[in-house]
Amino acid sequence: MSLAHTLEAALVAGIAGVTRRTPRRTALAIGSGLGALLGRLGIRANVARQNLALAFPERSPEEREAILRAHYRELGRVAGEYPSMPELVRAPQGEVVVGVAGIEHLERAQREGRGVLLLTGHFGNFELLGAWLGRMNPVDFVVKPLSNPRVDRWLSDLRRRSGVGQIPLGAGVRGIYRALRANRWVALLGDQDARRAGVFVPFFGRPTSTPRGPADLALRTGAPLIMGFPTRLPDGRHQLEVEPPLAVPDRRGEEAVIELTARHAARLEAWVRARPDHWLWLHRRWKTTPRPQAIASPGPEPVAADGGR
Repeated sequence: MSLAHTLEAALVAGIAGVTRRTPRRTALAIGSGLGALLGRLGIRANVARQNLALAFPERSPEEREAILRAHYRELGRVAGEYPSMPELVRAPQGEVVVGVAGIEHLERAQREGRGVLLLTGHFGNFELLGAWLGRMNPVDFVVKPLSNPRVDRWLSDLRRRSGVGQIPLGAGVRGIYRALRANRWVALLGDQDARRAGVFVPFFGRPTSTPRGPADLALRTGAPLIMGFPTRLPDGRHQLEVEPPLAVPDRRGEEAVIELTARHAARLEAWVRARPDHWLWLHRRWKTTPRPQAIASPGPEPVAADGGR
């Protein structure tokens, strides 16, 4: 392992050791402070500023800077919670998670027995959302291994102790099929640049390369594609929101994949507009530009576009 990976692993272990030994409110405060420090150091700040300018051209530079500062603090709070995730997911109702709105959509899918494709983005403490839902049904995360093997093993162990299964990204398609046949819930992320392998759908008014996997799996397996989002309350606790299953297009083939992908991108956009501090602005979301082609629209969708609030 390289020196950089060794130092990175030591830093993660040190922060984890501190936050695990402190009360949750203190851990959140420590995390918020560390996040603010990263912001002052300018870690990936230029990427975030470019993204915010693309997404919110109507907002002033001062407003976008306020979003970015709040985002760094929220990233820090999420990092402060991660080491305690096994304890957080087992906490009594109301202590960490206030409630789960829309849980009836998952209960219905559970009775139907086809599994669930549980889709979200890099939004708030999204891993806590998936692990918490594992209290009512087995959940598997589709994960991409980290380049740092020591940190990757630490995260894998953390998820295991939180009761979460793991399916490797890419090579794990058969594992996803097996999980759905067993009526497990498979948690996916669908909001990073997918390069040329993705499909281009509107996101904040721009054609954006988006992973095709969630829509393709839903169309191939018949499992419902259900989106969920965590939001942090002022007191540091979380409210989890589960939306109705996304409507599946009547058609099939590539057009259906593009249309369903456009629908879930539109839902994520609504949530990001409602809580912009929660979304990961540090990723180069608009890195890949499309070749000349028609860009899909989300089409009619029965979920109200109100950001879930």
